[in-house]
Amino acid sequence: MELDEAFGSVGQFGRSQKRLTAFLVLLQVYVACQSMLIVLVGAVPEYHIDQGEIPASTEELARHVRFADNFTSIATEWYLIRHEAYKVNLASSLYFAGLLIGNIFFGPLSDRLGRKPVYMSGSLTNLTFAVGIAIYAFLGYYIREWRFLAFVSNSPGVFFFLLSFMLPESPRWLYSQGNTAEAEDVLQYLACGNGKERLTIKLKPCAGTMKKNDSASGVLNIVRHPVLRCRTIILMYIWYVCSLVYYGLTFSAGELGGNLYLNVALYGLIEVPAFPLCMFFIEKSWSGRRKTTTSFLIFAGFACIFTIFLPDNSGFFFSPTLLALCGKLTISAAFNIVYIYTSELYPTVVRNAGLGVCSMTCRFGGVLAPFVPSMKTLNPSVPFMVFGISGVSAGFLTLLLPETLNKPIAESIEDLQGPVYQMLKNKKVNQLEENT
Repeated sequence: MELDEAFGSVGQFGRSQKRLTAFLVLLQVYVACQSMLIVLVGAVPEYHIDQGEIPASTEELARHVRFADNFTSIATEWYLIRHEAYKVNLASSLYFAGLLIGNIFFGPLSDRLGRKPVYMSGSLTNLTFAVGIAIYAFLGYYIREWRFLAFVSNSPGVFFFLLSFMLPESPRWLYSQGNTAEAEDVLQYLACGNGKERLTIKLKPCAGTMKKNDSASGVLNIVRHPVLRCRTIILMYIWYVCSLVYYGLTFSAGELGGNLYLNVALYGLIEVPAFPLCMFFIEKSWSGRRKTTTSFLIFAGFACIFTIFLPDNSGFFFSPTLLALCGKLTISAAFNIVYIYTSELYPTVVRNAGLGVCSMTCRFGGVLAPFVPSMKTLNPSVPFMVFGISGVSAGFLTLLLPETLNKPIAESIEDLQGPVYQMLKNKKVNQLEENT
């Protein structure tokens, strides 16, 4: 039987698939704690310097600074304030640099070794990531010693690592590699988990296997063709801005006044309404993918810019905090749509390569994001001005991309060339057939 037919026989989304999905969804809570770790572990409590002048050396600073004792962090232990504060941002940037390296090396590796060994066997929900941020804030509220907080936040990684050995390999990937017998075994395992023990799976031999240089050739095709090259440049900037503004606003939660833990939780939970919102708008004919992405990016940009003009003591409903939360809501929605929109803008033959390039660009935004909030030393309005200009510019650039709602997804690069190109191509093919 065909692979899709086999999936229908074993159960498209039965108990086995639900258990695997639950495991991968819970993993997002752990990933969220990792991404947000530095927000609380590197937070700076209120402090007082005994003498009038700011000490020039760290040793002098340690003798004269007095921190509030409501929590500890790497900043309180190693006096990472004033001229040493950049080290906290650097630690966060190194985390995203690690993600960038992972994209470069482990993405292509997943096509060689499979999805399970490099842990890319499914698409995880961003919604759980947002809830994970709130859970991390809850942990930080009750665990004020930074080493113990880091231990509690990191320890689930061992649990997920051990359980990951229970994950089966992707049957689609196995089948594409020509490993038909192994794909049948995985499908049989899923069938048993779905209560279909007596089902026998026999797949047709695979017509062809994935080439090892598919990723490299896909990137070359993106660079070679003007339509794809233009789309990629625009999408790279959009992904970069989404990451820069999303993580920049998230890290800014520690810079806002009021309760640190409540701010972090709100910056996570505010994303929850973003997902039903974007799912509603992108399926409407009057909005679609392009207009919705544009609107969310521009709204996020202006929300950040308008925070500059509101005083801190204007109340919650007219405060910079509320506008910043609105910016986080809309940039989160835009980020979620971009994944879908990008997949539809690339033809099937180069889709993985295009997503890989955009994902790598996204990590550069994450690397720079921790340093933007620290630009408030130049002027308090600078960080939100950077976020605002970035969001607005990315929103207007999105208008240069085509709409993909209710349109067939291109299978080949030639499908992007337009009807005139297709007519000439068909005419040439007909002439060759007549000559032969």
